[in-house]
Amino acid sequence: MRKELFVGLSLSVAALLVVLISGALDLQLESVALLGGAMGAVVGLVPDRTAAARLGGFIGGFVFAWIGYFIRAALLPDTTAGRAIAVAIVVLLCLGLTLALRGRLPLWAVLLGAGAFAGAYEFTYAAAPPEILDTSVTTATTLLLTVAIGFLSVAWFGPEHEHDEERRHAEHRADDAPTHDTKDTRDDTVALDTMMGKN
Repeated sequence: MRKELFVGLSLSVAALLVVLISGALDLQLESVALLGGAMGAVVGLVPDRTAAARLGGFIGGFVFAWIGYFIRAALLPDTTAGRAIAVAIVVLLCLGLTLALRGRLPLWAVLLGAGAFAGAYEFTYAAAPPEILDTSVTTATTLLLTVAIGFLSVAWFGPEHEHDEERRHAEHRADDAPTHDTKDTRDDTVALDTMMGKN
């Protein structure tokens, strides 16, 4: 329970700072502050493989979704069928990456990255498909920045840190455990053998 409290407070402060700094510097991060921060926190907190593997999977899916929009703009009609084909291509690319690396990157992280980019960019793309070069770069950079902030804001509460804490506690318990004096044990054994011999 205490961990959830610290995670929530840390992420809240990070989101607050993102919005305030964005407004002061006109970075236009407000629209993706919560989405990016939440996605970064999920990548940082899920206890599956290493942090590098989770981040790598997220970035891979993110890039595949980005590529999917270029395929959609250049090759597919702006219809329900065209959008369905684009989504299927992105999901297959995510699956292919996971299989090619034999599960080193978690599939959920790859799909999360793809979903994050699609969620942040779909309405912007639909409003002006010909402007994909400018709008996709803007969306990608702002979203990645907020994802990084969300990830870093919970880094100290991630599973890697928990394992370190557990290892330190285990070592501390081992150090405090009572030890037997082997010399005294050998002396007691010799004395008992002597008594048995006399008998």
